[in-house]
Amino acid sequence: MLTVSLCVVAYNEEKHLPSVLNDLQSQTYPHELIEIVLVDSASTDSTHSIMQEFKSNNKSFKSVVVVDNPKKVQASGWNVAIKNSTCDVIIRLDAHTQIPCDFTEKNIANIESGEFVSGGMRPCLIEDETLWRKMLLQAENSLFGSSVNQCKHSEKKMYVKTMFHAAYRREVFEKAGGFNENLLRTEDNEMHYRIRKAGYKLCYDPQIVSYQYARSSLKKNIKQKYGNGYWIGLTLGVCPGCISLYHLVPFAFVLAIILTTLLACMGFWHLSALMWSLYAIFAVGNTIISSLNRKFNPYVFTMPLIFLCLHISYGVGTIVGLMKMPFKRKKLYFNPEN
Repeated sequence: MLTVSLCVVAYNEEKHLPSVLNDLQSQTYPHELIEIVLVDSASTDSTHSIMQEFKSNNKSFKSVVVVDNPKKVQASGWNVAIKNSTCDVIIRLDAHTQIPCDFTEKNIANIESGEFVSGGMRPCLIEDETLWRKMLLQAENSLFGSSVNQCKHSEKKMYVKTMFHAAYRREVFEKAGGFNENLLRTEDNEMHYRIRKAGYKLCYDPQIVSYQYARSSLKKNIKQKYGNGYWIGLTLGVCPGCISLYHLVPFAFVLAIILTTLLACMGFWHLSALMWSLYAIFAVGNTIISSLNRKFNPYVFTMPLIFLCLHISYGVGTIVGLMKMPFKRKKLYFNPEN
């Protein structure tokens, strides 16, 4: 049987870390074949001590390793984890994650069937189930919110361009190289692009599920979407092949708003009316579809506006990233052979 390194990179995650560590303890895959690699990215809270306590209290695993990531950024943390892992398969997990007890077992079954990269769907969760937070989660998980990516919802097994919380045979990183530590948000896209260029396929299996905690407020969601869009704009300068068409839809939407508004000011209002009418139809339609078979939530009437805030913030972020990209391209360039 294959040995597997379960890797968790964390920065100031004292709130969520105990939960994901409990999930690691609950894995049904034989613990004597599991190595736990915990990477602390210079946390200022009790993250490091929680990791050390877990190491001291868990002797059933093949080994538990706690290492430091002085550069703090996520990509460098993953490189530290890969460097300090020793097993046949490497699985990446975020600290604010939940995984079922059969998560490792199902990934390894895919790898043993001949796949080199395996992963599954990743819906979002909320911590405090207030009506408002439920509405934010509903918007996040809807197709019109941010789940056009097939890795979040598809029920069909397929090969995809990128995925979350994936499992990799060690040789994948040996051939494709490590993560680009200059990218703060799109390191997964760029890494998976190089993995595909190296000849490997990314196998998405809907039977494999992991969960990510969603942002708890509209302000935090807007900030996240802006940052995601910003890094899409920057990444286009160094790795255009990393970016999928759906990443650019909010950018095109914001450009369309600007263009149709200028035309309306000159008396040509028809395009603006058509665009906003279509947007309203999609926003209201997706609100209705995502609300089917759910208890009535009075905040449901705000969902079209939530969609609008998320789309505009992402699109504006992409525009700003594209504007700054020519000046940052050199700093973002990465040669995996070095």
